[in-house]
Amino acid sequence: MSNATKPDAATAAPAFSRAPFSKGGLMLADGTFFEGTGFGASGSAIGEVCFNTAMTGYQEILSDPSYAGQIVAFTFPHIGIVGTNDEDIETITPVIRGLVVRADAESPSNYRSLLALDGWLKKHNIPAVAGIDTRALTSMIREKGMPHGVVANAKDLDRDALIAQAKSFAGLEGLDLAKEVTARQMYKWDEMPWAWNEGYSKEGKPNFRVTVIDYGVKRNILRLLAGMGADITVVPASATTEEVMRHKPHGVLLSNGPGDPAATGEYAIPTIKGVIDSGVPVFGICLGHQMLGLALGAKTRKMAQGHHGANHPVKDLTTGKVEIVSMNHGFTVDRDSLPKGVSETHVSLFDDTNCGIAVEGKDVFSVQYHPEASPGPMDSHYLFERFAEAAKKRA
Repeated sequence: MSNATKPDAATAAPAFSRAPFSKGGLMLADGTFFEGTGFGASGSAIGEVCFNTAMTGYQEILSDPSYAGQIVAFTFPHIGIVGTNDEDIETITPVIRGLVVRADAESPSNYRSLLALDGWLKKHNIPAVAGIDTRALTSMIREKGMPHGVVANAKDLDRDALIAQAKSFAGLEGLDLAKEVTARQMYKWDEMPWAWNEGYSKEGKPNFRVTVIDYGVKRNILRLLAGMGADITVVPASATTEEVMRHKPHGVLLSNGPGDPAATGEYAIPTIKGVIDSGVPVFGICLGHQMLGLALGAKTRKMAQGHHGANHPVKDLTTGKVEIVSMNHGFTVDRDSLPKGVSETHVSLFDDTNCGIAVEGKDVFSVQYHPEASPGPMDSHYLFERFAEAAKKRA
């Protein structure tokens, strides 16, 4: 039975408890309240509530910059099993607003664990709630779309104040969040992919140059590029075409990131157009895919529930193969708006939305999903190889 109630209804005792006891809950803007037990940082956080179906990799998800402005509810019931460490992160400073789980593991078990999830959340000032009916919440999001909500972890919960707080959230449409998570200045990157019992190694002899425009880049994108032999320069989201090309790249990558692509595109699209005109290979991922679409003349639109998980089937229309991918996005490129000379290369087998485009006759392509995984399957690593091969031809 769901423990979701309207604010004037009686609520059952929390289905999950922990010590020391702290009240917690998720309040939605329509007044629906899920009561549970608070953990992580004290206080409250407002955002768009989405669900994630991944069964592993919660630390990578929680540190993904693409989740800025969002509260993530995991459908997998027990989160925190392997604790947290200093290696499985996608950014140093997580920007996710809050976390919702059915149950959190108070006593993690893994030889790499350095800190329990509760402590990691406190360290990064992220409030969380456990013990709620995440199945009911997921069903609600599937039926009605991603709601605005507030995660609260406090000694006392003022429901009227929480409803008002949830209603005050303006939503992600029209919101440029890339400027909040991007690098403040240019930097170099040479860390290679993680190896079992060895950790991360440093790149030795790069043989081609890549400039990455950082809209909220995940570290594993950079690691995979380094593993391909790229000499990587990362520039802020606001970089001009001149600032991007100043590093004489053999290829340019448009990274993932949060927020409305149309809002970020107000300053990013002119740069992307200039990069395309330069003739270098271009590879876009997630938000980078959406903004490449905008730069080419297509349109984007908000999705009702988005795609968030590590088990999404996508079909490559160029080969007919199906790959299982990691996804995290709430906007999509409208395939009906794709201009002449731009072809659709990948589609979601869940809802048939666009998942990839390519410019005919040019090494300019992008995908909606996360080929770097972290977390997720490695089916799509070939895209990095394709980009590297194209860039090496110009080296």
